[in-house]
Amino acid sequence: MTRRALGICVCALLPLVAADFAFCAAAHLAKPAFQYQTEGIAVPAATADEPKVGTFDAATIQSALKYLDDGARAWSREKRCVACHTTGSYLMERPALTKLVGRPSEEILALFVRTIPEELPEPKVNAGVTYYPQAENSVWRAAGLAEWDRHVTGKLSAPTERALRDMLLRQSGHGGYLVLGEVEIPHFTTDYELTLQAARAIATAPGWLASLKDADLLRRVDRMKFFLRGSQARNDYERALRLQLATVMPDLVTKAERESAVALLWEKQLPDGGWSTRRMSDPRNWGVEVSDPTLQFIASQSDAADPGSDSYMTAFAIVLLRESGVPAGDARIQRGIAWLKREQRVSGRWWMQSLYRGKYHFTTFIATCQALKALALCGELPIGDAKGNP
Repeated sequence: MTRRALGICVCALLPLVAADFAFCAAAHLAKPAFQYQTEGIAVPAATADEPKVGTFDAATIQSALKYLDDGARAWSREKRCVACHTTGSYLMERPALTKLVGRPSEEILALFVRTIPEELPEPKVNAGVTYYPQAENSVWRAAGLAEWDRHVTGKLSAPTERALRDMLLRQSGHGGYLVLGEVEIPHFTTDYELTLQAARAIATAPGWLASLKDADLLRRVDRMKFFLRGSQARNDYERALRLQLATVMPDLVTKAERESAVALLWEKQLPDGGWSTRRMSDPRNWGVEVSDPTLQFIASQSDAADPGSDSYMTAFAIVLLRESGVPAGDARIQRGIAWLKREQRVSGRWWMQSLYRGKYHFTTFIATCQALKALALCGELPIGDAKGNP
């Protein structure tokens, strides 16, 4: 298979099969036995009734790391795809833990490198906006490679430079990146969120932006900044994302916006210490048009009228607050950390109900990445071998 063929990810077909995924809420559809499976790897299906850990310690963190490694490797081998919910999340978040728990999988790095496209596809137009197919995969690829360079090798690599160029050349006509079709709520559901990750990629790659001389790419960076600075938040989730943008490109977010976003997150914290994804937006306003089956699936949840805390939003809120300078010792942060420690499952992962694909619950993988990041940012990631030894 050629590099170009590998770059044509099966994820590009997801919008075409959105209805099929949404039907997973139907009672007659059998649940899978495994969340991830390939030769030598069999990760059991993610379920809400999986037992929680008895004790949160170094051994349970080792289980979480193994879950991430196994899930990413299985997806890489079976799908050969840079996907936001698995390989994409893995390489965007796992490298930052290198100094604490060791290097990420070289196998996933190799996937990212070999799928860098050699040429652009033909542009298309949606609602008057020109866009390039698979731009989302290009963003995840560039961001993941930039994180590897930043945290693993400490220097910019040639593949990362190629990936960043490919990403910028796929910029949509409005200056950002177009999101088409339903995706894992709330992960990369809007043009703003996807474009923010593109900004993260160019800001993270060691020395890349500071040394950039290409006039065309510089213009594209400026257009991206203009898009991000001028975007009006469509929901509370995007308002909170201002904090992530302030971390990667501080000049694009005002002090008032940062303070408002921090206050919003404190307002959203629930009595048990956690945060709820479903409280961050009306389901009809996450991003692209949400289908009726997906809306029905969200409404069918037992706590639909009063959504409870979940692992993704709890971890992500802590990450945003810590990156914004809130001390790890803040009592409210500590309540969130306590919630995460209570909610880890015996497989090592943090359960998260998918709000779109209620079958494989890939948001569980995303949530586990964020949970480890939140714990690390608070100095709460136990370091040691599988037995808990220092």
